[in-house]
Amino acid sequence: MAQIGYSKKVMEHFMNPRNVGVIDDADGYGKVGNPVCGDLMEIFIKVKDERIDDIKFRTFGCGSAIAVSSMVTEMAKGRPLDEAMKITRKDVADELDGLPPQKMHCSNLGADALHAAIQDYWVKTGKIKPDEIKKEDDGEGEACPA
Repeated sequence: MAQIGYSKKVMEHFMNPRNVGVIDDADGYGKVGNPVCGDLMEIFIKVKDERIDDIKFRTFGCGSAIAVSSMVTEMAKGRPLDEAMKITRKDVADELDGLPPQKMHCSNLGADALHAAIQDYWVKTGKIKPDEIKKEDDGEGEACPA
């Protein structure tokens, strides 16, 4: 049953999420969460020729969080790492034809988990040092409404 305020794309990605799962020997791994509402996202990437060759996610959260995870993996798959790092929270929400305002923090988690996975890969390959990892600023600190 669709809730008012969710786009058809959000419902489609929630009902039929893409790229669900785990990559056991992932080249990069990102995990982010919102402790206030309990949403948790994990993204696993395989890299080939500095491109995201494969990407999977596991999400514990609301329908929006699942849809965002699915969409961000679709957006990142096949892209060069530098380009995938430029995917913003707004980009993800826009690709889903918007999210209700009270669910916008869910789109933050998708981009953040992707960025964390790429940065993890860069640390493992020596491109950056662990202390060079950029922490995402959600600027919101908002809670998930029930």
